[in-house]
Parts: sequence; structure tokens; C-alpha cells
Amino acid sequence: MRIKFFKGKQKELIKNFKDSNNLTWKKVSELLKIKEGKLKAFYEETSLLDKKYYLILDKTKEYSKFIIEKKQENWGQKKGGTNSRGRTKKIKRPPESKELAEFYGIMLGDGNSHRTCRYNSCNDKRGTFMIRIVGDSRLDNTYLTNYVKPLIKNLFKVSIRISKFKGTNAMFLEVHSKELVNFLEKKGFKPGNKIKNKLRIPNWIKRNNNYLKNCLRGLYDTDGSVYKITNQNSHQICFTGANINLMKDVRNSLLKLGIKCSKISKKDIYITKKSELQKFLKVIGFNNYRHLKKVRMWNLAP
Repeated sequence: MRIKFFKGKQKELIKNFKDSNNLTWKKVSELLKIKEGKLKAFYEETSLLDKKYYLILDKTKEYSKFIIEKKQENWGQKKGGTNSRGRTKKIKRPPESKELAEFYGIMLGDGNSHRTCRYNSCNDKRGTFMIRIVGDSRLDNTYLTNYVKPLIKNLFKVSIRISKFKGTNAMFLEVHSKELVNFLEKKGFKPGNKIKNKLRIPNWIKRNNNYLKNCLRGLYDTDGSVYKITNQNSHQICFTGANINLMKDVRNSLLKLGIKCSKISKKDIYITKKSELQKFLKVIGFNNYRHLKKVRMWNLAP
């Protein structure tokens, strides 16, 4: 069986294995019992990695979340699937709306868009085009299954798959659609690494306060948290992110909507004052049950 990863992840896995074990390329090939030429093909991603080699390279299964699919040994002889030149599935292309803005916020938080093209070209239909939203199966199952899935279905009329990463508590919602990937890119959500691409809240959302409220709700449902401050009878709502440009957008958007918050502290933005917490819950609020449960338990809502 062959393992297909997102572009660049097979190379990264092999490099991390070599470096973390302080091995030479020759030692890696000897450990895997393959010729250096074959190892080079795996490293350059011109050949899919065999499952038996993957199990050696990734014993902790850290890279399992980057697996797109598993192919049988004779996969190259079969017709269809992502190798097919069949028709691209059409999607509904929704107008700008509060619902689309909230979905965009969800994608900025826990979502990713992927475009993996064959033969270095996306001019034909060959390749893998998908979006994926990841959450904790213990905490986000209700939100992803009962809220996010119907939201995407109503917006785009697409087939949606929900599954779990084996051996972890992570679950994901996944849509395979070239048109959806392209549609989101036109709206500002470029495929690939969100931080490297410096994704932000787009202007079509910033210009409309109602869109902005919903986008922030999607962001806080995914990358936000609600908690009680230790040894105090007070609470905080926190937003955490690694993209400084997006963090600035979130803070400026809160202030624009009249919600006072802290300055950006490392990777966090805090809302602490009770009146501001209540304002946040009234103006933006949550749709994720993991947050709503705490809000109700602590009677934080106005």
C-alpha cells in the first residue's frame, strides 16, 4: 500500500526522521533497506511512500493528519479517481452573506484549503482539491456535525465527509471540490499554509459590520476559549493565533464593534471586564457548544 500526503509533507517527514535521529542519508537508506536512489525518489516526492516505510519513519503517527489517501499497489493501473479527466463537480456559488462570512471565519480558525496538482499544472482536472476543518472529537463533535456541516451544505450544496484521525482525538470535516477551492481563493482564502500566505479578514467582510460579527463568531468558535481565572470570581474570553496580521484584524474588528479588549499579548487577545464579556456575547456570541456550555454554567450572558 502507498501513502499519499499533502504536498511537501512526505519530504518533511523523511527530513525530520533523518535529523532527529542524527543520521546520514546512507544510514537512512540502510535502515529502510532500500537503495539511496529510491530514498531520493521518496524525498523528492516523485514516488509515493510505501506503508511499511511510513510506519518506520512516523512511529508516533504525527504525520497521519497529513495523509490524503492510501492507494493499493496497483493504483496506477486503475482508471478514475483523481486521475480522471471527468467533469468537475459543480457547486452552488453563494453571494456574500452573514453565513458565508461565518464560514470564512471558521476556515481562518480551524480550516485549510489544499490544491495539489499533478505534473506541476492545474490546467486540467488532475490533482487533489479539498478543504478540511479539524477539531477535537471530544469537544467539537456537536459543533462540526450539527452546525458546520449543515452550514457548508446550505452554502455550497456539496458532499461532506466527517471522520477521525486514527489513534488521536482529532476529527475532521472534509470536502473534495476544485470549484470550492477556487471559489474561496477568489474570496481571499488562498490554498496552502495560512500563516505563510498571511491570510486575513478580507475587505468584503470588514466593510460590513454584520458580516464582521459573523466572521468573528466563526474565528472565536474555533480558535477562541472561555475560562474562569484561577482563584478569582472573574472570567476571560481569549482568542489565540500565530498569524500576527490576523490577530491585528481581530483586535481592530473588536474595537470597531465597540468591544474593549487587551493588546496582543504574545499570541493572545483577552476580554476580561464583565461588561465587555457581556457585550461580546450579545454582539458576536458563540455557536460552538463547548463555549456555550461554559457561558451558561457561569451565567456570563447579559
